[in-house]
Amino acid sequence: MSKLEQLLSQYAAYHLDQKNVMTHFIGIPLIVFALFCLAARVEFSVGQFHLHLVITLLWIMVVYYLRLDYIFGLMMLFILGACTYLALEIAQLDIWLWLSISIGSFIIGWIFQFIGHFFEKKKPAFVDDIVGLAIGPLFVLAEFVFLLGFRKSLKDKVLEQAHVLRKEMDKHSSLSAKHI
Repeated sequence: MSKLEQLLSQYAAYHLDQKNVMTHFIGIPLIVFALFCLAARVEFSVGQFHLHLVITLLWIMVVYYLRLDYIFGLMMLFILGACTYLALEIAQLDIWLWLSISIGSFIIGWIFQFIGHFFEKKKPAFVDDIVGLAIGPLFVLAEFVFLLGFRKSLKDKVLEQAHVLRKEMDKHSSLSAKHI
């Protein structure tokens, strides 16, 4: 099993309810956008180079995704590049408007996340593994690609392993509940 399959399967084990997945199509992009907007106002210099934190964040994320999967990595470069451009534009706005857009997007994004996990009746993946925060955006992209009918073999492998992991999670939960 590739690292990509492993990470997507672990994340998918917390996201098997389609209503939960659908809320993530809204929640995760809003959260990422909000973080990019906030990071767009942070600037620093390294020698003669002047950088924005959002550009650094963009490249760290894209390199990580490219190492997991070249196709998804390139798609994320395009998506996150557009997000970065928009975030840099929003960062030029009046401070209160910039904060309202950034914090509002962040809060609305998390509301969607928690509504989805209410349907799923499972906690968010990052609660058990902080890597879930980095995999969330990739999961949403993968789910969208799967929805369009592409990368069927990857989808099948991820879902098969996610169901196995979910059964283990549910078994562990029921054992823990019996000991209380």
